[in-house]
Amino acid sequence: MSNDIRRIAINTGGGDAPGLNAVIQAAVCAADARGWEIVGIREGYDGLLFPQNYRDGGLMKLVPDDVEDIARLGGTILGTTNRGNPFRVVETAADGSTKEVDRSLELIESFRSHGIDALIAVGGDGSLGIAQGLCEKGLRLVGVPKTIDNDLDATVLTFGYNSAVSFATECIDRLHVTAQAHRRVIVVEVMGRYAGWIALNAGIAGGADAILIPEIPYDLTKVAEHLKRRSAAGRNYSIVVVAEGAFPKGGEVTVKSREIGRAEVLGGVGERVATELKRLTGCDSRAVVLGHLLRGGSPTALDRVLGLVFGTAAVKALAEGQNGVMVAVNPPRIDYVPIKDAIARMKNVPLDGEAHMTARSLGIALGD
Repeated sequence: MSNDIRRIAINTGGGDAPGLNAVIQAAVCAADARGWEIVGIREGYDGLLFPQNYRDGGLMKLVPDDVEDIARLGGTILGTTNRGNPFRVVETAADGSTKEVDRSLELIESFRSHGIDALIAVGGDGSLGIAQGLCEKGLRLVGVPKTIDNDLDATVLTFGYNSAVSFATECIDRLHVTAQAHRRVIVVEVMGRYAGWIALNAGIAGGADAILIPEIPYDLTKVAEHLKRRSAAGRNYSIVVVAEGAFPKGGEVTVKSREIGRAEVLGGVGERVATELKRLTGCDSRAVVLGHLLRGGSPTALDRVLGLVFGTAAVKALAEGQNGVMVAVNPPRIDYVPIKDAIARMKNVPLDGEAHMTARSLGIALGD
């Protein structure tokens, strides 16, 4: 069923994540083994929408020698963007005003003019939503789930998540030392958007005293009472881990900025929590924002293997005639699920799950 494929493309969209290069390496090698040519699109779809911005015209021809050993590298050799929605391209007029333009049909025609028979689209829910839209307009494609937030439904894991949790845990370990030395409350803000997977699991692994996640709106008076009990028992410091999308009961998430054509940027909740805990406990409280540090660095062994498996499986799906599906890992199987089903809902931390129950059994305050 693959004899109609001669040339495919691969792109990476949204935020970067450790393991992207592993997907690219595996896809290139698997495609080459089938006699297919593969090209990488620069920075999401921008390489095709704005080819004049790139020395190579926005397309990077890839052969196995080009991608040898890149699985161990962080980032993505193709570049990425979180402003690259072809359905909502922001154009600026001469008077400085802006408007959104749908260039999706133009993009699909560009795939055809370059002789590209199918696409491997690597991204999170936003990027896969774009892929679904392009598929509905006639572009043949397979999606690969990528997000450090682990919030994509239909797959047990997304690559990048394990690397983010591992690094966040290392940072929390280091912060225990300085928090104890100065008798401080240190609030550690981590990424995760509207899901608390990174915060909960890094908090548990790092021995946090309180963890605040979006799934449980928090009451800081209860967190403060917990910290004061610790202090009274002779524990003169505390670590509080807070997900960037956590919010107080009756309140809203903390947003740093909103821009046309881009998802709202979360952040600042760590500083808010630290300020309020200082007022409520009387303890010196500081906030540390890990932010994009969680996206950088080399992927863990798990994320390298997962990326390599996903890249190989994506090429296999195209060879089998699959279209509009996302590669998913459901141990011990690799499945193919419709993209529209995979992005239909966000995967939140289940409050009846083992990680949540473990945190409570360890005496970690969850803000309720």
